[in-house]
Amino acid sequence: MAREPAPRGPHPADRAEDRVPAPRRPGEDGTGDARRRGAGWGSGAGAGPGGPAGPPGPLPHPADLAHGSARGQDHPGHARTPLRRASVRGQVLEALRAALDSGELEPGRVYSAPALGERYGVSATPVREAMQRLAAEGAVETVPNRGFRVLARTAADTAALAEVLLLMELPVLTRLAATLPALPPELRPLARRTEELARTGDRTGYGEADRAFHGALLGLHGNSQLTRVAEALHLRAGSPRARTPRAWAEEAAQHAALLDAIERADTATLAAVLRAHLGVQG
Repeated sequence: MAREPAPRGPHPADRAEDRVPAPRRPGEDGTGDARRRGAGWGSGAGAGPGGPAGPPGPLPHPADLAHGSARGQDHPGHARTPLRRASVRGQVLEALRAALDSGELEPGRVYSAPALGERYGVSATPVREAMQRLAAEGAVETVPNRGFRVLARTAADTAALAEVLLLMELPVLTRLAATLPALPPELRPLARRTEELARTGDRTGYGEADRAFHGALLGLHGNSQLTRVAEALHLRAGSPRARTPRAWAEEAAQHAALLDAIERADTATLAAVLRAHLGVQG
């Protein structure tokens, strides 16, 4: 008696076709005809109308398909939403930093992400992500099931952060004073920018310019890890560190004095100016 052939399982490509329908491209009529087999979609660059169809290419992620169809894009994997979300988060982060600097967000108070999102006209998600960044910087703390509490920075906290910054920056700047042939030309404009912003009273803009100056100066050392740690500490210390208009203008003017001392390789003056600049007593 003739033996019946063993049943053959489905081909892997058939299984893929059964699981996820092949996505359509703009202009495709759904019949799988030659228009589906153009360059980059069918068997290769040589596959044109009427050409042989090769094995199906890698299937895009369903989330990409949904995003592509919703946006009418030619390429389902074109990720626009994450970029836009990151931009919103960055804007919310800067707005929250400005509110912290100005005192609009009060130390000791708890703020919920939905309430802040309503204030800034965004969803709670970018606010929550920005607040988590501020929590990592030590500006706020998470309160479970409630939101985020703005931390009150004491005079002792400020003094401790200033001392840590001095311990990091003074050896770097002293070494630069001894070894740097000439200051890069972009440092003087950065120093002048901080003075301009101090005069106009732009507290948030001054904080950004202050961090840019210190980052560029420390970056001459070539240690990117040190630069990132110092930037995080400057954010924790608050910007500006000075609390009166006169002290704020003096702090901005000290940037140029630091550059003068480095150019002259005057390490004694450099140390004195940096201590005053960071607010280290004694």
